[in-house]
Amino acid sequence: MGRLASTEGLSDVQKEMLRTVRSFVDKEILPVATELEHKDEYPTAIVEGLKELGIFALVIPEEYGGLGESLLTYALVVEEIARGWMSVSGVINTHFMVAHMLLHHGTQEQKQKYLPRMATGEVRGAFSMSEPGCGSDVAAIRTKATRLSGDDDGAYSITGQKMWLTNGGSANLVALLVKTDEGADSVYKNMTTFLVEKEPGFGETAPGVTVPGKIEKMGYKGVDTTELILAEHKIGADQILGGQPGKGFYQMMDGVEVGRVNVAARGCGVALRAFELGVSYAQQREAFGKPIAQHQAVLFRLAEMATKVEASHQMMVKAARLKDEGQRGDLEAGMAKYLASEYCSQVVEGSFRIHGGYGFSKEYEIERLYREAPMLLIGEGTADIQRMIIGRRLLEEYKLR
Repeated sequence: MGRLASTEGLSDVQKEMLRTVRSFVDKEILPVATELEHKDEYPTAIVEGLKELGIFALVIPEEYGGLGESLLTYALVVEEIARGWMSVSGVINTHFMVAHMLLHHGTQEQKQKYLPRMATGEVRGAFSMSEPGCGSDVAAIRTKATRLSGDDDGAYSITGQKMWLTNGGSANLVALLVKTDEGADSVYKNMTTFLVEKEPGFGETAPGVTVPGKIEKMGYKGVDTTELILAEHKIGADQILGGQPGKGFYQMMDGVEVGRVNVAARGCGVALRAFELGVSYAQQREAFGKPIAQHQAVLFRLAEMATKVEASHQMMVKAARLKDEGQRGDLEAGMAKYLASEYCSQVVEGSFRIHGGYGFSKEYEIERLYREAPMLLIGEGTADIQRMIIGRRLLEEYKLR
């Protein structure tokens, strides 16, 4: 392991955990990632290995059977996993976001019901906010939960269509954002998060809940990305996250904020792997009588790539630490996500260029990374949305007095 992407101030426990994960990545993920990715095959054996390592329990408190680790530890683990295969980090990311939302916003009954089984991986989470007609424009969602009249339990009926669910097929618990009529004067206070239970798989996975199948994608393969169709799905009021309707938007935004740290960590991991591949190939491939790494054009490119890897990592670490300290971190999370995703794309392209014609071959790993990196530019809010968030927060911080 080189000096890039190192983190100061880690405990011995954190260091040992990262060594264990890196060893797992090197032995169990990297040798099979490209083959599984080309087949678009779900990494079942890898996921089972992550369960055994306790990754699904990483940030869940010990009282619920978890390891009680910090967001920083989680982000550094994600960075290591994404270095091996970004799709695997996607398997645990939405699971983590749902666990985070339950922990910080759920009722005590909901925490007791789900968190211990999420820690073992028995319950697997998916996060559902986007819809076919809206992405970052959350206020435009149309999926609606209507309170059933005459139902003493306060049950609701949910109808609508959701899009871009990572783990949509493999998950059995979906944190679902819908519109409800709470009579509030703001659309954001008329949104509610429901905890929808379903069976893993495709087709009708619960009464009124259908997962049509996997969405075919350019990259980010292996992990199942799906739609979710709800047709008069009846659900009890006890499945409202936190027990009170009208708080869904703010709960989801909290989940998205930690999700942005996660996406930043993924960008760091993919960029680091792209650099490793590029710097290795540049020392083996010869042109004009010497390794291409000794040609100034390639040397400069490696220098730029390494600097971007390091800058992204440090920004991601700062954002995670702020969240762990309980400080407001939406500015730093947005910056980290924006910087890491943009730099990841640039580092991957730099490595692709170093590989020359071989970078275009499916026999070389960089071809997979080249298709994976663009997802980070749009996941958890596009780059343009990040710039808007960052800009607005800066105006708050530097408002003229």
